[in-house]
Amino acid sequence: MTATDPALTALAQGWSALALLHGRIEAHIERALQAGHDLSVREYSLLDVLSRQHDGEGGHLQMKQVADAVVLSQSATTRLVTRLEDRGLLERYLCPTDRRGIYTNVTEAGLKLLEEARPTNDAALREALDAAAKNPELAPLVRAVESLHAPLSA
Repeated sequence: MTATDPALTALAQGWSALALLHGRIEAHIERALQAGHDLSVREYSLLDVLSRQHDGEGGHLQMKQVADAVVLSQSATTRLVTRLEDRGLLERYLCPTDRRGIYTNVTEAGLKLLEEARPTNDAALREALDAAAKNPELAPLVRAVESLHAPLSA
């Protein structure tokens, strides 16, 4: 393929449209969460991921798993955990079976904030998708997002 190959051009345009859709959605949700709950999209995502942990086998996530789930580096995830811990929304504890492992749980205050913020997140997502669906270049991507019903796994 060359740089002027129509297949490569179409692929680049598709990727550009996907990046545009993601950016618009994230910016819209970010504004709504900041205004209503003093949370960033990343903070909300981290609280959401950690709130889904359970006491069963494999129910608690190690920091690498958390980083993968929120699509951040481990160091950025650790800084984010520290910020939310400083706000009293998260707490860390040692793994009972491996003293080298550190787990993170959402506190009661964090769960309350997440519960309050979830409708804001969901409404902002719906608004952003509805707005993007009016753009002919983004409409097919919106339909693809709307057709996904299963959680993605890495």
